[in-house]
Amino acid sequence: MIEIKVPELAESITEGTIAEWTVKTGDAIEKGETIAELETDKVNVEIKSDFSGVIQELLAEPGDNVVVGQVIAKLGEEGASAATEAAPKEEAPKAEEAPKAEPAKEAAPAPVAEEKKAAKSRTVASPAARKKARELGIDLDEVSYRDPMGRVRVEDVEAHNQAKNAPKAEAPAKPAAAPSKPAAAAPVQDDARVERIKMSRRRQTIAKRLVEAQHTAAMLTTFNEVDMTAVMDVRNRRKDAFFKKNGVKLGFMSFFTKAVIGALKSFPLLNAEIQGDEILLKKFYDIGVAVSTEEGLVVPVVRDADKLSFAGIEKEIGDLGKKARDNSLGLKDLQGGTFTITNGGIFGSLYSTPILNTPQVGILGMHTIQRRPVVVDDQDTVEVRPMMYIALSYDHRIVDGKDAVQFLVRVKQLLEDPEDLLLEG
Repeated sequence: MIEIKVPELAESITEGTIAEWTVKTGDAIEKGETIAELETDKVNVEIKSDFSGVIQELLAEPGDNVVVGQVIAKLGEEGASAATEAAPKEEAPKAEEAPKAEPAKEAAPAPVAEEKKAAKSRTVASPAARKKARELGIDLDEVSYRDPMGRVRVEDVEAHNQAKNAPKAEAPAKPAAAPSKPAAAAPVQDDARVERIKMSRRRQTIAKRLVEAQHTAAMLTTFNEVDMTAVMDVRNRRKDAFFKKNGVKLGFMSFFTKAVIGALKSFPLLNAEIQGDEILLKKFYDIGVAVSTEEGLVVPVVRDADKLSFAGIEKEIGDLGKKARDNSLGLKDLQGGTFTITNGGIFGSLYSTPILNTPQVGILGMHTIQRRPVVVDDQDTVEVRPMMYIALSYDHRIVDGKDAVQFLVRVKQLLEDPEDLLLEG
């Protein structure tokens, strides 16, 4: 029997969740064939078999957490499943002969025992739920489940245990009311109005990291606004020629990425991180670009963005965005990053305070472009201009307010004067 284990994933990833099995017991597989999809904190990983054979047993259910090195399936040689099926046929006559030798009175309990055994075998439960049931001394056949596939999970066992013990706790205070109003009735009423959904591993990680960011960093946010007239004029004049030459559209992200890099060169502490009692200044520019997917926010990284042209940045962001939506990002696409840009404007956000993508100490928030009246500099006139609010959240532990404000002003200047931006780029 060959054991299939969770492979080494990456230095920072030690566990995952079985998203789905792509095989079932009895399937014949070839070496290198994918047998399961594993959801990790960052990306989904395909688990492949290093051997050919027949799946004998799957040791985890979809939704179960597994760790690196854990055995999740057993593989037998070709023909092993047939041999296994043949074994019961050989033993069948022995099983049938036993009742004949017994008295008629003692033969009756046997079918009852067999029925109980069969009923017990029909209870589908995750390994974790079976373990919890054994610990609490609970019969799985008595546990109600919410899973539409009929699978008993840990939370079902725990809910059954609470309902089972609740009347005992209330009995001394209200002995007469306990029989007529069982404690289990309240959850049943809530079930009709509340849907319980288990958080995906990625969502759990996002939640954990966002809370950690607010607990570990002295996070503040400063704001400014950008007149997008010049950038929009350049795009309108150059977009057709740009697309014809490079095969990608000229978007706003390349302008903002170049502007951020120019500002980071002037204020290097925003391209750093804290390690213990030291500041690690990074003299390279790997810019993270936040991408929203159905499973949550991911931040793939544009490597050495300072060395890329506008077209190179647009191509890289386009490729990473497609991989994120297709759920095909690799770990190397998400690791590292020195500064992050997030664009809530694509969803209509006018104003927000982005949360740091730790251990980074700065993140720029873009917002929707809104036409509104503004006073034109050096003129006593009011014009309607396409304006965007921008926000910089920063770690005040190493970035002073003065530097943060001036960084944002520099981004504004570079965007409002694209010629200066091209020179900086």
